[in-house]
Amino acid sequence: MGFVFSLFKMVSVLFLGFLALNCFTEFGSNAQVLPDSEVETLQTVFSKMQHPNASRISPTFCSETSWNYTISDLVESSIACDCSDANNTICHVTQILIKGHNLTGILPSELGNLTRLQVVDLTRNYLNGSILSSLSDLPLTNLSLLGNRLSGPIPPEIGDISTLLNLVLEDNLLGGSLPSNLGNLGRLDRFLLSGNNFTGRIPESFGNLKNLTDFRIDGNSLSGRMPDFIGNWTKLSRLDMQGTSMEGPIPSTISELKNLTELRISDLNGTSSAFPNLEGMKDMKELVLRNCLITGSIPANIGEMASLKTLDLSFNRLTGQIPGTLEDLANLNFLFLTNNSLSGEVPPWILNSDNNIDLSYNNFTSSAQTSCQQANVNLVSGSSSAANSDSAPWCLRKDLPCPRNPDHHSLFINCGGEATTSVDGDDYEEDLSNSGPSTFFSSANKWAYSSTGVYLGNEGAPYTARTSSAVNGSEFYKTARIAPQSLKYYGLCLRQGNYKVQLHFAEIMFSDNQTFDSLGRRLFDVSIQGQVVLEDFNIVEEAGGVGKGITREFNVDVNGSTLEIHLFWRGKGTAAIPNRGVYGPLISAITVTPNFKVDTGNGLSAGAIAGIVIGSCVIIVLLLIILRLTGYLGGKDNENSELQGLELQTGYFSLRQIKAATNNFDSTNKIGEGGFGPVYKGVLSDGMVIAVKQLSSKSKQGNREFVNEIGMISALQHPNLVKLYGCCIEGNQLLLIYEYLENNSLARALFGRDEHRLTLDWSTRKKICLGIARGLAYLHEESRLKIVHRDIKATNVLLDKDLNAKISDFGLAKLDEEENTHISTRIAGTIGYMAPEYAMRGYLTDKADVYSFGVVLLEIVSGKSNTNYRPKEEFVYLLDWAYVQQEQGNLLELVDPSLGSKYSNEEALRMLNIALLCTNPSPTLRPSMSSVVSMMEGKIPVQAPLIKRKDADRDARFRAFEMLSHDSQMNVSIHSHDSQGPRSTSIDGSWIDSSISLPDETQPHSSSRMLLEKPLENN
Repeated sequence: MGFVFSLFKMVSVLFLGFLALNCFTEFGSNAQVLPDSEVETLQTVFSKMQHPNASRISPTFCSETSWNYTISDLVESSIACDCSDANNTICHVTQILIKGHNLTGILPSELGNLTRLQVVDLTRNYLNGSILSSLSDLPLTNLSLLGNRLSGPIPPEIGDISTLLNLVLEDNLLGGSLPSNLGNLGRLDRFLLSGNNFTGRIPESFGNLKNLTDFRIDGNSLSGRMPDFIGNWTKLSRLDMQGTSMEGPIPSTISELKNLTELRISDLNGTSSAFPNLEGMKDMKELVLRNCLITGSIPANIGEMASLKTLDLSFNRLTGQIPGTLEDLANLNFLFLTNNSLSGEVPPWILNSDNNIDLSYNNFTSSAQTSCQQANVNLVSGSSSAANSDSAPWCLRKDLPCPRNPDHHSLFINCGGEATTSVDGDDYEEDLSNSGPSTFFSSANKWAYSSTGVYLGNEGAPYTARTSSAVNGSEFYKTARIAPQSLKYYGLCLRQGNYKVQLHFAEIMFSDNQTFDSLGRRLFDVSIQGQVVLEDFNIVEEAGGVGKGITREFNVDVNGSTLEIHLFWRGKGTAAIPNRGVYGPLISAITVTPNFKVDTGNGLSAGAIAGIVIGSCVIIVLLLIILRLTGYLGGKDNENSELQGLELQTGYFSLRQIKAATNNFDSTNKIGEGGFGPVYKGVLSDGMVIAVKQLSSKSKQGNREFVNEIGMISALQHPNLVKLYGCCIEGNQLLLIYEYLENNSLARALFGRDEHRLTLDWSTRKKICLGIARGLAYLHEESRLKIVHRDIKATNVLLDKDLNAKISDFGLAKLDEEENTHISTRIAGTIGYMAPEYAMRGYLTDKADVYSFGVVLLEIVSGKSNTNYRPKEEFVYLLDWAYVQQEQGNLLELVDPSLGSKYSNEEALRMLNIALLCTNPSPTLRPSMSSVVSMMEGKIPVQAPLIKRKDADRDARFRAFEMLSHDSQMNVSIHSHDSQGPRSTSIDGSWIDSSISLPDETQPHSSSRMLLEKPLENN
């Protein structure tokens, strides 16, 4: 609050300067002065309010311009007078407006002696006491006391001020019942009572207030039903009745309010009711009917509200489909339908929308949803029970089941802050995403959060908070995540059992000094596993002040694999202190630890036992296959007989079908060549265009990769993964049948021959990058199987007719078992794209894919191949050159010159920094792919580390790749079609496998042999 005090110093200096100027101006002129009695009254009034300049009030008060100034929207002073008496020489004060000055006194009774006073506006100060009945003697038109410490009831005498137009009493401590006498204020235009402690019913006499245009009563503890007489307020443009504790239903007379532009009603008690009739309210801009027990379908006529910007119907009991008329709402920015029972397909216009839309926790059946966050559309747990098939992403399904065997047993989150260590030595994970209106964010299938809502009166308010002031307790109390409506945190893939859940809170958005910043009251509820554990929770009251950490502890059973912590706002507390939009749930950190003994590896766990059983079965199957191949179990019919007996989870095609589709593998239909073999375009008898991948008799991949690719991709469904239609195993033919992608590979589009290259503008490149990232995030975190692709590169990214990216070629993919920290395996992949820890030690995690993605991302932005671009002889790869540009602050020099100036510098820098972050030599410092997606969408910041190159001691990454590159040219066969140089891979077709697999038979003199020859645990 030093800023506020500096403002007062500024005010004092300005005041004295203006005062001196006024002395010279008034000297010798016919001054307009106040009567001495009024001067004394004003001095007393200002003195009791603790105004610092009370003693400077003089008879020339009305002509002194030093009393009139505006410093900001919240800090203003304006004094007005009527000087028409005694031939324009005698003045009387008509307006006292002193806003945001943190006056610490009382509301003085002497105000009633200023008989000409029409406007009293003391908004956002620190005044206490009560509202005075003596004010009824004044001809007031405006009485505004928002944001003070006033308490007690409203005096009935206020209802006698027949001239009153505006009565604003928001965010005080006023209480008691509302006087029926206020119904006499027939001229009243604005009547604002939100954020107080009023009780009882709204008096029937309020039905007489027929000139009201704005009525707000949020957050008071009222009783009884919503009154029918609100239908009398036909001039009303805004009605706020959130969190009032009143009973429904919404009265049918609300249909009379045709002039409404803003309607907010929430958290009604009582029984359910149908959707209210809002037909004809064509000027509506903000419509909030949240938690109002509304049943039935959403009326189609909502689509006639052409000016609608916000529609919030969340936490009701709505059924049916989303009306198609909502698509016509061109001005709609926010659509919240969470926690209903809506069904049917999610309309495509929603999935493709850039607006903030929350459809979470519904019963949709569409299979078009392939992830829980599509742009700004939150779909978490949005599928019906019938749609909860194993192929649906885990986050769309009810209860968010773990996509693998649950293996987590603790959780530490620094909500809204960076990674930190607590005073107890626990490492808390970062939670830095700035997104909030309709967001689902998942952190590597370990935890996630879902945030819903937009701040009332301040759409741009942040969803995280931070303080530089000292706080009591751990460092994590300096940051917090906040939300205007609903905030859910999830512990994912937890083992079943009883847990200790600790929720850490500290109020860091209010101050603890005698200013209006300290007057905010934050109230919210908390439920765990669906049970309310904290109701009307007030952090400041519970902790004993601002900036003081407090922990609430609960023992909770996890019977499935997911822990749900829900914080939600029910319309209580203040919403305009220190300014509008500061309210709603706030949490600093979450700690979850088991109340059971965690198996540390002594003895055999259930998973280990299962692994032994499965391993034994595999060995038996392998023995049977060997026996059959050697003729001991029925002979050897043909070399692929073992494949014919496998129950592969995909479609089957006959060789006759494929020959007919490809014109007997005519060379004119050949679209690519790779290590696996040729790829042909074909057309089935039903007209479907396909791509046929044929195993070459010289293939080094063989049956294992063939079965591996079928097994992997048949279990995966995502718009950014190539779709496998089926296979053909007949005679000596091994064929894979895929969807045909019209624009071939990304490599050909970027680096191919001139006639094959595509003109990719900046928005298309962004779309391709984001598509690849989403596909990898699905493989690593969202699919039922956790899969490491191992061969992400531009040739393995295909482009459909709309230039959407699809990841292909799963022949080298590895299943990452849930209990493995990494996989040690034979090295396989592509030189220039392999992560250094994998290339040199066979250490494989999903972070190897992240590294490869970083290289591809760099290629897309630069338009250059990582392995073929050498600006200078000392640079091995494009990536090497990129780090030099980063050190010199010239990253934008990497952007493809063909783009000219038609790209965003900010977006390009973001993409390049993400690429460098993904290619960090240390795998632990690379982000997860879900974090990469969030960075690309601008939801979390990018913090790319600066990697220094050392001339004397080259980074191991480059040394390893130099050796591998040399050896690959000497000892490893890389199938290349239309190669452009010694290190190039084929870029002339989409279905090209330029991967390498370094076998055990590599020659002894090979340097790559020296690098890679280590004991390997698994193949």
